[in-house]
Amino acid sequence: MAPRRWLALVILLGAGFMDMLDVTIVNVAVPSMLRDLEAEYSQIEWVVAGYVIGFAGLLVTGGRLGDIFGRKKIFLLGVVGFTAASLFCGIAVNAEMLIAGRIAQGAMAGLMVPQVLAIIHVTFPPGERGKVLGIWGSVLGFASVAGVIVGGLLVEWDLFGLGWRAIFLINLPVGLAAVVAGYFVVQESRSLTAPKLDLVGMVLAVSGIALMIYPLIKGRDHGWPAWTFAMMVGSLLVLGLFTAYERRRTRTVGSPLVVLGLFRVQAFSTGMVAYLIFWISLGGFFLVWTFYMQLGLGWTALHAGMTAAIFAVGAGAGSGLSVELLTPRFGRKVLMAGALFNAAGFGWYAVAANHHGPEIGTWDMAGPLVLAGFGFGLVIAPIVDVILTGVDRHDAGSASGLLNTTQQVGWALGVALVGVLFFHQLDQDSARGVEKATPALTQQLTAAGVPAQEQSRILDGFRACVRERSAAGDPTHVPESCQPQPGAPAALQEAMASAGEEATAHNFSRTFSITLWYAVGILVLVFIGMFGLPRKARPRDFDAEVRSERESAQVPT
Repeated sequence: MAPRRWLALVILLGAGFMDMLDVTIVNVAVPSMLRDLEAEYSQIEWVVAGYVIGFAGLLVTGGRLGDIFGRKKIFLLGVVGFTAASLFCGIAVNAEMLIAGRIAQGAMAGLMVPQVLAIIHVTFPPGERGKVLGIWGSVLGFASVAGVIVGGLLVEWDLFGLGWRAIFLINLPVGLAAVVAGYFVVQESRSLTAPKLDLVGMVLAVSGIALMIYPLIKGRDHGWPAWTFAMMVGSLLVLGLFTAYERRRTRTVGSPLVVLGLFRVQAFSTGMVAYLIFWISLGGFFLVWTFYMQLGLGWTALHAGMTAAIFAVGAGAGSGLSVELLTPRFGRKVLMAGALFNAAGFGWYAVAANHHGPEIGTWDMAGPLVLAGFGFGLVIAPIVDVILTGVDRHDAGSASGLLNTTQQVGWALGVALVGVLFFHQLDQDSARGVEKATPALTQQLTAAGVPAQEQSRILDGFRACVRERSAAGDPTHVPESCQPQPGAPAALQEAMASAGEEATAHNFSRTFSITLWYAVGILVLVFIGMFGLPRKARPRDFDAEVRSERESAQVPT
């Protein structure tokens, strides 16, 4: 038994928290990055999705590298690379440099994160492992929403005048501390029967994912030309080729990147589908949610972050109860209830956003966010153990890697798909915002003595402004029709700006509400998919594997 295992766990959890935090922390800083880097919105989407693609591409391979060369070595290499990539992001001078840094960050996380569960398995005895995995799930659940909170604080405080750059540079002291402490505390281990690297499988998997994500992100900007659909079809063909190659490699060389036999286990296959769909829903929600609060309602990053803390409180409560009390007793029913609570919270939020419109406040969101967060916590903390219930212990490492990859791909798909849906709907609803804001603007123009004919011309320009702004690929872009007219009185410019903000708030509120109903539908599908999970999660027995690892595979630190 490793004497310093609990100290090692703190380091492992810190690395996992840092990874998950960086998936969501950029969402709050998106408006600042758009302005500072003069970037297109689609480029910032790549800042969000590039991390996830880099992570998903190296996740399973990273686990294999740990088996071959030593889990501690690859873990520390990943932390060092992640820290260096964070520095690269923090000093980025343009969007292209930031995207490259984010992809590198994700790739290094792909080396770092797979070692965490593997080290836990060989470090903790079976009696402690269930509790540790529960803590791990709770930390990841909290980290997924903490990014909005931490990002809001860092952007608002503007530490040392760094602005949005602080969300990346904050990783430097954390990463350096993890490297130093991990070197002395984490025990080295490797597998004596380590599989060979499946480089062809890795290339095919990454290519298939990229061919799917790229057109989803860029298609709207280009008007959905034929090549976007050709790429998506090509993605399916490449993924089909990947499956055939993995099946052939299993029969011949062995050591496939993905153990396809895992999908013959019903709990695993149906659970993976549910898990993927769950993260499509949540990944898209976190992105659109921050746009709604900051770009639509005009809230500061700090205000948005503090509102996100309400969701985090609910998630923390759900995670704690799920792991310690509910799942051991009620099994999959807890996860199913969590999906429904999450859906109910989103539905309530949709009604509130549509009802209150621009006048909605933090306390109007509190109830829906607590309920949605509680449901999220019920799902995210125990789901890995429940899905892996029917998996043989010698396949558990591969299965865990697939689950992490599924989470990241689901997140990337959620960001891309919901981005398409949200901004298409925002464009379609632009007339509604104009209708809501026009009466007050007309009244102001009349009070200012503007002739009726001139009022008609101004209102036509106002409609064009709102329509073009809603249709813009970059939600912060100010079209030519919205630019102040030379010589226009200050009072008129102020009235137009105020009406524009009101119309935007109405449009975003309505669009956000509709988007949430799509998320509700996705979560209902998750609920249905969870019927394929085992009724109860039985503890996975790694005793023989762990004894073998400790007796013959441990390497002195």
